[in-house]
Amino acid sequence: MAGRDTPQPASNDPGSKGPAEGLGRRRKSGAWFGSLSQLDFDIDFFEKLLARRADAVEVLRILAELVSRRGLVQRAVDLDRRLVELLPDDFLARYNLACSLARADRPDDAIDSLSRAILLGYDDLAHMESDPDLESLRDHPDFRALIDGD
Repeated sequence: MAGRDTPQPASNDPGSKGPAEGLGRRRKSGAWFGSLSQLDFDIDFFEKLLARRADAVEVLRILAELVSRRGLVQRAVDLDRRLVELLPDDFLARYNLACSLARADRPDDAIDSLSRAILLGYDDLAHMESDPDLESLRDHPDFRALIDGD
């Protein structure tokens, strides 16, 4: 199945390379793939999808989750902000933005986003209280007021 994962130029193509050059290209490609973790490969894949269509909501959601898992906090904030711009009334987009902001050590912005998520219909306060992404907010009085309903 040679050439299946690496496109090869047709033999009648003027830019066609001989078999030895094609194999070298495949080895280089394989070395690149082998050097990436699955998470890095997935991030690279979704970044390329996003580059093709910047308003792809599901791609933004998945990519934001992936970069967050990778610890790329500012990239997660940027992607979550884009989601909120595209979906201003989506409580889950607001909640995820709050999580990213909390991880980026921006408590006031995170609590503002959480408040908006609740106003838009987010109601899983038990999850909010135990979500590890919101750990930095646990002792913040405004976070406690959201949880306690004050």
